[in-house]
Amino acid sequence: MATISDTIWAVDLGNSSLKALRLTAAGGVVEVIGFDNIQHGKILSGSGVKPAEKEELIALSLRQFVQRNDLGEDEIIISVPSQNSFARFVNLPPVEQKRIPEIVKFEAVQQIPFDINEVQWDWQLMTEEDAAEKKVGLFAIKNEVVNSALEHFNTEDLTVSYVQMAPMALYNYVLHDRANLVNSNNQAVVVINIGAENTDLVVCTKSTVWQRCILIGGNAFTRAIADAFKLNFEKAEKLKRTAPVSKYARQILQAMKPVFTDLVSEVQRSLGFYTNSNPNTKFSRIIAFGGGTKLRGLLKYLQQTLQIPVERPDSFKRLTISSGVSAAKFHENVCDFGVVYGLALQGLGLARITSNLLPSSIARSMAWASKGKYFITAACLLLLVSFMCLGRNGMDKMSYAKKAPIRAEISRVMNDSRQATEKRDAEAGRDTESEAIIKKQFEPFKYREIVPLLHETVLSALPNAENNPEQKELYEAFVKGDVGKIKAIPRKERKQIFITSMSAYFSDDLATAQFGATAKMRRTRMSTGEGDEGDMYMDEEMMMMMEMEMMGMEGASGYGYGYPGMMPGETAEEKKSGFVVTVAGYSPYKNIGELLDPAGVDDRPDKWGVVTKLLHLDDVVDGNSPFKLYERTSAEHFKLEKGPVDLSGELPAGIGIIDAVYELDGKTYTGGTSVTRGISGTSGASGLQVLIDPMTKEIISKVPVLDEYGKEKYDRRTNRELYVNNDNWFVLNIKFIWRGAPSLPQPESPYGSYNRPAASTTTTTP
Repeated sequence: MATISDTIWAVDLGNSSLKALRLTAAGGVVEVIGFDNIQHGKILSGSGVKPAEKEELIALSLRQFVQRNDLGEDEIIISVPSQNSFARFVNLPPVEQKRIPEIVKFEAVQQIPFDINEVQWDWQLMTEEDAAEKKVGLFAIKNEVVNSALEHFNTEDLTVSYVQMAPMALYNYVLHDRANLVNSNNQAVVVINIGAENTDLVVCTKSTVWQRCILIGGNAFTRAIADAFKLNFEKAEKLKRTAPVSKYARQILQAMKPVFTDLVSEVQRSLGFYTNSNPNTKFSRIIAFGGGTKLRGLLKYLQQTLQIPVERPDSFKRLTISSGVSAAKFHENVCDFGVVYGLALQGLGLARITSNLLPSSIARSMAWASKGKYFITAACLLLLVSFMCLGRNGMDKMSYAKKAPIRAEISRVMNDSRQATEKRDAEAGRDTESEAIIKKQFEPFKYREIVPLLHETVLSALPNAENNPEQKELYEAFVKGDVGKIKAIPRKERKQIFITSMSAYFSDDLATAQFGATAKMRRTRMSTGEGDEGDMYMDEEMMMMMEMEMMGMEGASGYGYGYPGMMPGETAEEKKSGFVVTVAGYSPYKNIGELLDPAGVDDRPDKWGVVTKLLHLDDVVDGNSPFKLYERTSAEHFKLEKGPVDLSGELPAGIGIIDAVYELDGKTYTGGTSVTRGISGTSGASGLQVLIDPMTKEIISKVPVLDEYGKEKYDRRTNRELYVNNDNWFVLNIKFIWRGAPSLPQPESPYGSYNRPAASTTTTTP
């Protein structure tokens, strides 16, 4: 492992430029003795930049950095982006000090959401060694991300000593340079670093850090300008940089406005999630870094929306500048140097987070290289001892030569004995070895077909040309994409079921297994007013997806799937193993219940619905199906929900599309056309959004009935709006017994008895 250095080069290789900072520490004073900011020939993540060209641009920037700066023997620390990275703080149970590494390794395997062999990971004790409750930080990043970053430096013969995630470098900067802002765990500082492709959001307190990567950066503003003005990426980037002095400044700002809204919305959602998890924490201010902060009006808009003070540093509080460094030029680049400042502090031994994600093989090579002088000394001593032994060796050699015949005879006898023993063992163990090899080779394939067979079983129960021959032409036309033939059949007469999602997980006890979270979501739009700079569109579906993603990082257990352990006195024979399946979708047919689960048709196979076919799997597949429907009559083990496709209510995700070409009352509307409530075309009338069939462009959601003037009709008796229900959605929760299912072993924990679920989930969207 690399050692702490008195002088360090910190390098941040971003999408738009290479940022480098050289610091030294003496007498408790940190001083800048060199820096560089080299713009790439093109933005690496820009439109049209191919991988080979990207590699060449990085190589040119690194070559220019080496030529312009005297690197000497200084160690180098680099950053890796936050995508595909992981940082988590966990509390350990009370254990002996020597067992902490063992417990940490166990927690790493459980907590890191990647295969432990596919990541570089490190850990750090965040509390004092004698503290009653010990907390550790786990840090990990995918191998390919680290190897890709190191490959650029290896090409230029630059040796990297440290690798750190960019968000952790920003946390180190805050705790060192702005320690007065984070003097407790109830007061947090938010650091955002707006890069070319992504924005890193880091919440910093005295002893904890929380990070999130927002997939919106400077390039999103460039692409918005390119779309609005019909320009290529390079011209749009130039126009963005010159926007404040351009005569088209107002139009440019208007083009970027949706991106402003999306970025601030994501920041607000992230802070809202953190506040829900840490209700006693207050945000004191936001510190903004990165090239994106130079966009005119962005920070002001961020402050007005979030009601939190926002600042972009123009200097560092605890950093002095050497007389040989241009102070004016350095201050011009301060907003780009937040990450490299935090990196350099770690290299100097002044950082809170000291984890190093450098691959262990490289770290060991560096450690051996640093011990070269000791090897030279040892070699000299070894040479001296060799000469001393040489004399004794000559004497022993003469004695050895005299006894050559005896040794030859002993060697012959031993060789014959060894050969005879080897032949005997080889013949005795040949059968067992062959059987073991064959068994081992076939083990991985034992159950590989069961999940596809489960999906095939469910899908085969849907209406198709085989089980509904009267509409065979409809299904053939659908496969060929023949919209004319499809629409020739009235939509409500089409016996079709469209699956939007299917999920399944295995349980060794179906009686106690719980159904997963509902597949239904609500589509909603919230607005603060037309044309207002404070417009904010909040999509509940997107909010739910973000929260599910956040909770997913906490591990699979406890969020929707139940895996209770075996109760005292319960035996394995009492359990039924199998799959818990959730199927969601929709149908245009006028009576979806007739397609799904018609009543009283058990003795009429030609009238069976989807559920009826699944209930009679043995009859459908001649008794060869490995599955059997479990407890069809119990609401705890079978649940069918359905309802009209209505944008104002709940329905499964993935149904239809919005703002495409569709027909209503014999008129054709496009994505930009608004079907209004009231007289069509009236200023200020609210638009009617509908869901349409992606293939036929027919309306599938609930819509109002319009009169000949385009106004909504009302029931004269009840004075309520009249609506037409089109397609219907459904969510089917069922359980299948798997005949011949294997028993699952329970993982062991170093804490003692430990039950952790083993589940697999498969999602398909035909």
